Amino acid sequence: MPLDVAAVRAQFPSLRSGVAFFDGPGGSQTPEVVAGAVATTLTSPISNRGVVTASERRADEVVVQARSALGDLLGVDPGDVVFGRSMTALTLDLARTLARGQGWGPGDEVVVSSLDHDANIRPWVLAAEAVGATVRWAEVDPATGELPVEAVTSVLSGRTRMVAVTGASNLLGTRPDVRGIADAAHEAGALVHVDAVHLAAHDRIDREALGADLLTCSPYKFFGPHLGVLVARPGLLEELHPDKLVPSSDAVPERFELGTLPYELLAGATAAVDLIAGWGEGSSRAQRLTSAFAAVEAHEGALRERIEDGLRAIDGLTLWSRAARRTPTLLFTLDGVPPSEVHRHLAGLDVNAPASHFYAWELSHRLGLGSTGGVRVGLAPYTSTEDVDRLLAGVAEVAARR
Repeated sequence: MPLDVAAVRAQFPSLRSGVAFFDGPGGSQTPEVVAGAVATTLTSPISNRGVVTASERRADEVVVQARSALGDLLGVDPGDVVFGRSMTALTLDLARTLARGQGWGPGDEVVVSSLDHDANIRPWVLAAEAVGATVRWAEVDPATGELPVEAVTSVLSGRTRMVAVTGASNLLGTRPDVRGIADAAHEAGALVHVDAVHLAAHDRIDREALGADLLTCSPYKFFGPHLGVLVARPGLLEELHPDKLVPSSDAVPERFELGTLPYELLAGATAAVDLIAGWGEGSSRAQRLTSAFAAVEAHEGALRERIEDGLRAIDGLTLWSRAARRTPTLLFTLDGVPPSEVHRHLAGLDVNAPASHFYAWELSHRLGLGSTGGVRVGLAPYTSTEDVDRLLAGVAEVAARR
């Protein structure tokens, strides 16, 4: 069924401000139901998890529900869902744990890609450096924004221990062939970690279908609170032993969570997943999520084409998002106009389209954009045709002033 955009927009109080938000890749707007779940949990009778008192059981219920919701969203068993402060923090901890626990050392290799956000590069680089392992780079094609499977296979060897790759570029929207990369990595005997932070906001994630051994995302990109999520293939977390406090649980997934969980944020994450599921059809939440993301993809895809057509008509504008398969995320620059000036002009029109490298540090430099980057336009389910037309009109105004 098609997405009811008006009904979706009604669920987000911030849209009543009249601002057109194209900054979703940095963090989406928050729906009322998510804010309500956070507030209700904070103010309800709640204690640390337990089974004796009602407030202890309430805390446990919040955690169980959140694992179930994120399990449905990402295609994993709830017992393989780990919560943390952020995707970056989880990946840093994971990289250190793998390097030590699996005995990485001199002669071993880790593959990272220049398409990725630095949160899926630097943790692996630092972990490799700490144990004397070698870092190999799979390079993006700057002319197309693509990361071909061959770019990864060309640097694989029998000594590769980890391949870290994005599900979708947060800067360009490029969606590499993750399954093809994962199959090649597994054939070489390596694990695969997929950064799905950007992808999870736009497509139905299925960890197994992607071929990911480990996958991370951030609910605040898809209408939830600020926290991180790590999921894994069955049994893998049992093999890993992170640093932890002596009295804390050694059970999986708790052994990875390093302290008391933020129950209110977990409740908000559950509400965000249920919100998305409510846009779809089906007898189970997983089915409704699949249906909802199909509707979201159709809506966002149509608006992306409208923006691309409009931007291509502007003289002196370079559209850097060129990959054959990508999310509704566009990066552009305007000849003779600093990206920050475009950002400020649009902001004056109540159109939020920020300018930066957005932590895709390596990619921005490979494109020749350096630390300045470009103007990023990110679509969301709540983006309207009117929003798009306001954006295009604003960019045209900047171009005309050159």
